[in-house]
Amino acid sequence: MARTRPVLSHVVSTHTLEGGGFPVTRPFPTQVLMQADPFLLLDHLGPVRWAPGEAIGAPEHPHRGFEAVTYLLQGRMCHEDSFGHKGELNPGDVQWMTAGSGLVHSELPHPEFLAQGGVMEGFQIWVNLPASHKMAPPKYQEVPNQKLAKFEKPSCKVTLIAGELDGHKGPVETVRPVLCAHLELEAGADLELPLPPVLTLYLYVIHGQGRFGEQTAPAQAGDFLFFGAGETVHLEAQDGPVSVLLLGGEPLQEPVARYGPFVMNTKAEVLQAFADFEAGKMGRIGT
Repeated sequence: MARTRPVLSHVVSTHTLEGGGFPVTRPFPTQVLMQADPFLLLDHLGPVRWAPGEAIGAPEHPHRGFEAVTYLLQGRMCHEDSFGHKGELNPGDVQWMTAGSGLVHSELPHPEFLAQGGVMEGFQIWVNLPASHKMAPPKYQEVPNQKLAKFEKPSCKVTLIAGELDGHKGPVETVRPVLCAHLELEAGADLELPLPPVLTLYLYVIHGQGRFGEQTAPAQAGDFLFFGAGETVHLEAQDGPVSVLLLGGEPLQEPVARYGPFVMNTKAEVLQAFADFEAGKMGRIGT
């Protein structure tokens, strides 16, 4: 009989401001939890309603040594980088950016969204890169909503961004096995999902409240759960619908040296990243 993964720890998120002052709910990194190997950061952006002309984002800034994932639930955003790449994100779209050796980029509200106002909500996820890939050339994987892998289970809709889940495969290619999936459970949903046993598994509750894991541990919006070993994960919605982000990966178990936008393996490598950025080696937007 397949083992159901137990919940080993339960973290309540903090609330802070990011980028140009965007409100985020953050389970990590915090003083309680610095990382969830191989994930370095998880920010739930918003939801926040902007009046016309008020919306803000993240002005240009550098990155090196990891992958930055943007998953937009509501609103519209534009992005641009120092390699001349431009694009936009609409609801349900994903941008999986491998910063690698370094680049400068910005993520700002789409001009039409800025003018009209509206609700902005999404996720920013940082995925660590192994030491062997930290200086790889930067690249993008842009996946519109309609190209994400989608399937249904009883009383549950699944959007699979990366990795394998219940016989389905997400469109994003990753350096090492990574799972990233958005699950929307209807009220009363009760299901067991098979998962690769080698993955370390985490769950973030986006909206609603439910019960999870072998011991059906309760959790509500903003809670982050870390699961133990097993072959399946148990999910229940309670009185109403619940939406969760399921994350999994093979831990790198490597030294982490991080400061601001750079994540390397040693302090010297971080200092070198700052020196390279200041010397213009990561480029500038619009030049």
